[in-house]
Amino acid sequence: MGQLTRRAVLAGALATPFVARAEDWPAGQMKFIIPFPAGGTLDAIARLVQPGLQQRLGTTIIIENRPGAAGSIGAAAVAKSPPDGRTWLFVFDTHATNPVTQPSLPYNSETDLDPVMLVGTAPNIIACQPSRPYQTLAELIAASKAKQGGFAFASAGTASLGHLTMLLLAKRSGAQWSHVAYKGAAPAVNDAIAGHIDLIIAATTVLNSQIDAKLLRPLAQTGATRHPTLPDVPTLAESGFPDLVATPWWGLYAPGKTPKQIIARFNTEMRAVLKDASVTGRINAMGLTVAASDPDYMRNFYAEQAHIWGQVVRDNGLQAEGG
Repeated sequence: MGQLTRRAVLAGALATPFVARAEDWPAGQMKFIIPFPAGGTLDAIARLVQPGLQQRLGTTIIIENRPGAAGSIGAAAVAKSPPDGRTWLFVFDTHATNPVTQPSLPYNSETDLDPVMLVGTAPNIIACQPSRPYQTLAELIAASKAKQGGFAFASAGTASLGHLTMLLLAKRSGAQWSHVAYKGAAPAVNDAIAGHIDLIIAATTVLNSQIDAKLLRPLAQTGATRHPTLPDVPTLAESGFPDLVATPWWGLYAPGKTPKQIIARFNTEMRAVLKDASVTGRINAMGLTVAASDPDYMRNFYAEQAHIWGQVVRDNGLQAEGG
């Protein structure tokens, strides 16, 4: 065999795996369904990973926001989509409590959706407008007790971890406050900055930039330890509430019965993009810790979250708006 022929054979052998990978992937555009408004954390994550995934999978990815009903409208759309690897669902922590707050959901998350990945986690922050007089969580709680009617707090939605955390905190502290559910964190932030609402609880991914700009004052955060982006903000445990830890999370699902090899391939490529230094750095700067788990971990994580926080929902008799 001549030198030129050997080189040609070697080149063909090296190229074959990449050709096979491209052929194995479903043809046509892909779609990311974001079940919350544009401008939130899920939307930001999807747009960060979009370019890298398009390059690795050799396809175009469309991002479609389908907000409503704490994420269940978008989830239902994906649950009814063909399991062909062309439609993927990003979810927020309300995904684990929706079956309790919305017992008539048109899908079953455990059978109509397949877990792909726990994307990441981040603590919530309890914050207020800087013009408010309280500087600590203790002062906030005391002020809420002294004000007739208490305070109103904003969260990303009914039965979000922010909402449930504030319920537990009120029960343990005697704080007086009522919940105002928003359709996503972005509009809640706007009202908190404008002073239209007394306080807000939302993830570091949402509030870090507002805190850096001195538009909001952080009083406490809900993680187990202090967060690297907010080293001066105490945890709830440090503020006098041991064992009260609540970490919002973001995950990824496919329509039920999606072939395992497609989910495995997508998981592999998604992990590679999330682990890219430029993407990881931008996500960490948002305040989110990348998990990039495998599908089995996500399945078990969801079951645990649904068990823990579903019980809090039932204890408080919560239902989704209009439910």
